[in-house]
Amino acid sequence: MRHLPSNKILALILSMLLSVTAKASDNTKKSAIKDTIFTTASVLKIMKRVGDWQLQSWKTDGFKHKKTDWTNGALYTGLFALGQTSGDEKYDQALIDIGNDVNWNTGSNRLLADDYCVGQTYSLLYMKYKDPKMIAPFQHLGDSIASLPFNESLEWKNNIQKREWAWCDALFMGPPALAYLSTATGDLKYLDKAAGLWWKTTDYLYDPQAHLYSRDGSYLNKKEKNGEKVFWSRGNGWVLAGLARVIENMPANYPGRQKFVNEFKDMAAKIASLQQPDGSWHASLLDPESYPIKETSGTGFYCYAILWGMNHGILNKSQFLPVVKKAWIALVASVQPDGMLGYVQPIGGSPDKVTEQSNEVYGTGAFLLAGAQLYQYVGERKGKL
Repeated sequence: MRHLPSNKILALILSMLLSVTAKASDNTKKSAIKDTIFTTASVLKIMKRVGDWQLQSWKTDGFKHKKTDWTNGALYTGLFALGQTSGDEKYDQALIDIGNDVNWNTGSNRLLADDYCVGQTYSLLYMKYKDPKMIAPFQHLGDSIASLPFNESLEWKNNIQKREWAWCDALFMGPPALAYLSTATGDLKYLDKAAGLWWKTTDYLYDPQAHLYSRDGSYLNKKEKNGEKVFWSRGNGWVLAGLARVIENMPANYPGRQKFVNEFKDMAAKIASLQQPDGSWHASLLDPESYPIKETSGTGFYCYAILWGMNHGILNKSQFLPVVKKAWIALVASVQPDGMLGYVQPIGGSPDKVTEQSNEVYGTGAFLLAGAQLYQYVGERKGKL
């Protein structure tokens, strides 16, 4: 065996040490960069960049969907949260202008949950500005919904979605709208109806072993390529975020509240266990390799709901903080320089492909909801996570 001269050995050792030091320095810089996104100033800055991009997009390109559509309804919840967080009245004003444009009406399909998702924001605006016109049409609809029996089967046929909450997305659209209406009016009949119908949908679509929801009845027995059941990320994101928003409107002594809290905790734990190494959740929860790329609408809703649970003392902070930190890093990395959020799966009902350029308004809404909860969490700890 040939021996290297001692001077070459020393040079080799020195080179290796410098390489290790450089890598450590690089990792320290990356860690510092990551830490800087967890300040109230940085959270608000990225929220405003994303929200302002959306407002500018409307000015430049107009609305892609009807102003009362569920897609926009989900976005409005995030814009309202941005207005509350920033104190900038332009976000509220944008929402008030939209409400005035549509005369504060919901969509044309009166019993389709998608079409009254906007009622959440109408109620929130009413509670802030006390203008009765903001909830008058929706309250009239809420009275009708509260009086109906909703006694059909939830089998996915005969346009059942126009009459019942027969798909998991509906649990973000319908129940929170009625729950916020209860808070706005002080009348629990809307919340009572929401609670009753929540469990009807859950009994049909929720898998208690998996702690996840099938999208609708047509997916109950569908399998992924790897043999696992099909559980869609955004679909379950709708549910977990919907749970948070319903519980938020339940009085502490509300009958059955604990049942909602228990489901929230069970789902949150399951979702956390399915997070990918990059901090995101892929489109398919149990077969992440089927679409091996991050998806930001589901990720945004999970980040929002888990942070909400932490902020409200429902989820253990030390257990879930690493989850939301990784999720927020993944979300921020998906925001382009102009403020557009990418990697949002297009409208659909099951796992599907996504690209860096994929954007939809509900993804923006989820991002802003998550940001508002993170801002609160960091702010209450004076900037220390």
